Amino acid sequence: MTILYDNTITDARLTADWGFAALVEYDGDVLLFDTGAGPILLDNMEQLGIDPARIEMVVLSHEHDDHVGGLQALLDKGLQPAVYVPSTFSTYFKERIGAQTELVEVTAPLEIRPGIYATGSADGMREQALLAETASGSVLLVGCAHPGVVELVRKAEAIVPAKVALLTGGFHLASVTDESVLNTMIDDLRALGVAKIMPAHCTGDLASAMFKEAYGEAYSDAGAGRVVTLDDQ
Repeated sequence: MTILYDNTITDARLTADWGFAALVEYDGDVLLFDTGAGPILLDNMEQLGIDPARIEMVVLSHEHDDHVGGLQALLDKGLQPAVYVPSTFSTYFKERIGAQTELVEVTAPLEIRPGIYATGSADGMREQALLAETASGSVLLVGCAHPGVVELVRKAEAIVPAKVALLTGGFHLASVTDESVLNTMIDDLRALGVAKIMPAHCTGDLASAMFKEAYGEAYSDAGAGRVVTLDDQ
């Protein structure tokens, strides 16, 4: 997994921007989870030597510009990956993208490739996550975790009966200043068995610092350019 778009960078060649996107390579399949806010996505891919034509699927978490804004740049290059969106996306978005490439609406959890799941928009959730099975547990990628990161972990563990070996993405905690709220969340994630954590995007400095203190060596900084080998989780 390579983070392509984030608020911070780990590679000086890349550009940081508010948003999130990650490339996932899994058993020969190549998919993109979220697309950042715009064409910086393609610029960062070029700097990393990643050919956008390799992307077979795009899974979008939710319909905010900092997560879907880079999709059009991909389509404008003539690429036609299958795009998986929660069924709660607007009719305008679905019709616009569906006129350019295959669009799949996801309500119930969907195994889009063997071992890879889009969690869908069931249970009233307007945001989906991406779940990948590995030998040591699941890897869970979230976009902004608007429904709550704990709830998304619970949903993932209901789909695949395995603990989350790595949780990464935006946790939507930048505005949370109550440390007791954050401590409760950390306790809940630990109780659910989340082994490693790599907060990104909208998690916020305070929450990230508290995750780092709680998880110690099991904590990693995110940032565009960060590469994680999923089988090592």
